[in-house]
Amino acid sequence: MTQPPDADARRAVKPVICYPNDTLPKPNLALYQAARDGATKIDEVIAPPREAACFRAAAGQFFRITSVEGSQVGDLNLWNANDLSERFYSGKSRALHGTHLTTGERMWSSFPHLRPMATITEDTLGWYGIDAYGGSVHDVIGTRCDPYTGNLLAGSQYHHCCHSNLTRALADELGVSLSEAEPHVHDVLNVFMCTGFTRDTGQYFMKSSPVRPGDYIEFFAEIDILGALSACPGGDCSSEHSSDTAVCYPLKVEVFAPQAGALDEWQSPDVNGYDRSHGR
Repeated sequence: MTQPPDADARRAVKPVICYPNDTLPKPNLALYQAARDGATKIDEVIAPPREAACFRAAAGQFFRITSVEGSQVGDLNLWNANDLSERFYSGKSRALHGTHLTTGERMWSSFPHLRPMATITEDTLGWYGIDAYGGSVHDVIGTRCDPYTGNLLAGSQYHHCCHSNLTRALADELGVSLSEAEPHVHDVLNVFMCTGFTRDTGQYFMKSSPVRPGDYIEFFAEIDILGALSACPGGDCSSEHSSDTAVCYPLKVEVFAPQAGALDEWQSPDVNGYDRSHGR
C-alpha cells in the first residue's frame, strides 16, 4: 500500500472531543455522601466464583461491590427494576465519560430513556489512573466473555463465561427460561478489570487487576435497580479470559438504605426529554 505524500499531515490533525460533557447534569456528591453516612445495610448477596447473582436496590439506596477473598473482576448488568427494556448502555456511557468509569461518573440507560441509572460515589481504585500501557480500571469497552465468541475462535462449549452466568442468574431471579432471559443480558461495566487498547494494533487487552481484598466500588441508585454481577471465570484476568483453571474468588454486593429524610433535596431523574418525533 502506497503512502500518500501528505500522510504525516493527515495524522497530525488534532482530535475533537465528540461529546463535550460540561453540560451533563452533575451529581450532588456531597448530598449523596451525607445520606450514605447515616445509611443502614439492608441486604447482602455473594456472587460465587464463575457464577453470577442478582440484587435489587431501590432509587435512593446505595450498592457496593467488594473484593472479599482475592483479586477478582466482575461483569455488571443493570436494568430498571420496573421495566427491563431500560438497561445499562455501555457505549453511550463510554462516549460521555471515557473508556473507564470512576467516582462522580455515571452508568447511563438505553434509548429512549437515556438517564442516569447509577452514580459512582466511591472507588478505592481511583488512584490507579491510566498506566503506561494505556490501561485503566472499571472499563466500558469490553463486552463480556461469552460462549459464542469462544465457539467462534476455539470451537468450545464453555458455559461459565459471564454472558452465560448473567443469563442463568437473571432467569432464576425472574422465574423465566434461559431463552427468555438471554435477550436482556447486555454489555457490561467490567468492575475491577484493568484493560485498554494496544498502541500498535488497537486491540483490546487485559492485564492483572490491581484489586485486592477490601477494595470496593460503590454506587448510588438513581432509579429502582435490578442488578446482576458475574464473578468472571478469568479471575484477575492476568492470563486467561474464560477458564476453569484460573484462580477465582467471590464478589460481595451490599445494599444500604439512607435514613428517612436524608434525600429530601433529591429526586429520581426523569427519562430523556427528546420528543421522539424523529423529524416527522
